[in-house]
Amino acid sequence: MHSEKLDENRLKLTSFVTLLMGFSQAMLVYIMSSYFELSSGIENIGVFYGFSYVVFLFVLLNFHKLVRIGGKSNIFYFSLLAKIIALTMLVLMGPSKASVALMMLYIILGHIEWVALDAIVESFSVDKKSGRIRGLHLTIVNAGFMFGPFISMDILEKMGFHGVFMLALVFNCFVFIFSLIGFRSVNHRFDQKLKFADIIKKVIVRKNIMRIYYIAFALDFFYAVMTIYAPIYLQGLGYSWEKIGIIFTIMLIPFVLVQYPMGVLADKRTGEKEFIIFSLLIMAVSTISVYFIGTGTVFLWAVILFFTRIGAALLEILRDSYFFKKVDAYDVDIIGFFRTSLPMAYIAATMFCTLTLFFLSIKFTFILAGIVTLSALYPAFKLVDNKSEKET
Repeated sequence: MHSEKLDENRLKLTSFVTLLMGFSQAMLVYIMSSYFELSSGIENIGVFYGFSYVVFLFVLLNFHKLVRIGGKSNIFYFSLLAKIIALTMLVLMGPSKASVALMMLYIILGHIEWVALDAIVESFSVDKKSGRIRGLHLTIVNAGFMFGPFISMDILEKMGFHGVFMLALVFNCFVFIFSLIGFRSVNHRFDQKLKFADIIKKVIVRKNIMRIYYIAFALDFFYAVMTIYAPIYLQGLGYSWEKIGIIFTIMLIPFVLVQYPMGVLADKRTGEKEFIIFSLLIMAVSTISVYFIGTGTVFLWAVILFFTRIGAALLEILRDSYFFKKVDAYDVDIIGFFRTSLPMAYIAATMFCTLTLFFLSIKFTFILAGIVTLSALYPAFKLVDNKSEKET
């Protein structure tokens, strides 16, 4: 039974914290693969992502237990503080085997932080406004994400990785300060003592949760391929970090433009199903087309990647809008399970792409991402849509 209360003041403060988090994370997300290459001397760096997401998957499967022991906001604070410590150490040391371990730790902690924030935001939300609330939340995250790559790659050209880590550290400290103000009294604990098998039984009977889970998996698989391999591929084609920063900044514009309006539309008029199908088709076609570009120009790359992100931006908000209308703030176990789509997708992507790279060139990874995206059409057609305000 849903028990929810809208808290607009908390949501506003959460939005500001989210903006800072999005910016600080975006500064590192597209340069991590190059840092792993530099620090380890290994070209096929999928193993580092794969191990990181195996650990994150283990944490997520036990997330409800952590919340039961410590509460939502304490989990958020712990992961953020540990991430600040990891960044401080990355600032103090150069690229090395130890810094590879720290970067992997940063990945794990960053994702735990976002899952905890998910649960916190749900504490302030109501189902009938899920599309609008999640749309605004994602728009603000991605406003930070849009400018992060451009700034970080400019700093990388001029100051190296040290400068990027320093700026990320400063922004994470601000996140910690403002979140202390806003989240201290939001520390709901999860009372049920469930084993992983109990959660699976609880979720598997809810067929629409499983369908939207696979759709989320396909989206996260796409993100994994694009985040890990697109920067390396563009560097291999001869693009400088400055030009890659421009391409990625243009690429991320749809996340700021379409997510909030799509959330409003899903709430008020259409539901989510039809646009989920539409967004999957855009993603699949544009992602597969990346294979055929070759060297191209900055403009051509920006346009093609822009279209991939139109589909991804729409799917991201529709995924969250659909799912969070099915749960409430006390369904921490189901929320934790749902977010396992990300580590599962990254583990699968790094495994399949690593195997692919033994036999084929890196551009074949984009074909693989397109095929996985197309496979999500089947559960999308099977979804039972949420009713919009117009239909109720």
